[in-house]
Amino acid sequence: MNRLSLLFLGICGALLVGCGKQSVESKGRLFAASFQTMNNPFFVELNDGIKQVVESHGDRLVTLDAQFNSLKQKGDVADVLQQQPAAVFLNPVNWEGVKGTLIEAKRQNVPVIVVDAPVNDRDLVLCQVASDNVEAGRLACEALAKIKPDAKVVILHLSVNKACIDRVDGFKAEMAKHPGLKLLDVQEAKGTTEGARPVMRDLLGRFPDINAVFPINDPSALGCISAIESAGRAGQVTVVTVDGSQEALRTILAGKLHSSSAQFPRQIGKVAAEKAYDHLAGKPVEKDIKVPVKLITRENAAEFLKGP
Repeated sequence: MNRLSLLFLGICGALLVGCGKQSVESKGRLFAASFQTMNNPFFVELNDGIKQVVESHGDRLVTLDAQFNSLKQKGDVADVLQQQPAAVFLNPVNWEGVKGTLIEAKRQNVPVIVVDAPVNDRDLVLCQVASDNVEAGRLACEALAKIKPDAKVVILHLSVNKACIDRVDGFKAEMAKHPGLKLLDVQEAKGTTEGARPVMRDLLGRFPDINAVFPINDPSALGCISAIESAGRAGQVTVVTVDGSQEALRTILAGKLHSSSAQFPRQIGKVAAEKAYDHLAGKPVEKDIKVPVKLITRENAAEFLKGP
């Protein structure tokens, strides 16, 4: 066999391999999910809920991690829209900063289902599926008021996130019913353990009479607890929060965290995916769907713990 024949066979083989790969990858419809971060067990579980439903239909899910960067999220979604997905599940980094992305998705006729953190431009999305975040914040404050009715409280916020805005609104609304509670300060803390730790350390220095804190999620709460312990204030500052993650449940049982208003991320993901398929089947889909929350304390934490 001459050199030209060998070259021809090599090219044909490469084409066949390429065609085989394309046929495997094109099996089923493509769905995409973009999360503000995947460095949080909550979003991992939410993604699993979406994936379970998508794969049960013989389709596939691509998951994108924005790493708390709104520009990265915009680029990620723009790239995936070029592949004409059946739908996009969006957990926005900035609830007011995704309008351009939503307009482009609508222009390309790709439905967007918002999960966990609602957006400002709700008319541009198919639907929004989230926990009842106002109730989550209210439950946290109610739990605090029961054990410490004269608490001096600080709040660690993430004000670019609508879910967190709702939690703080719910907390403050319940706080107004308890005149003994006093709000000392509200500070931004990025919604992460690493972001919350130095903020809490600073607050403890500026307000020596702090005896309670409401961080907007479990990772922030863990950062607060670390700062409280480092300051030698363990057991003196009550921490109430929102999420109900497995790590938070273990921290509650260890006596370091008073309560967490538990969300059910897997359920949020499953409901969101089911609504996407309803829409694709031509069925009507309601615009706003709230998934109930439940207060977790030391009395019931063991019921929700999945294992070591």
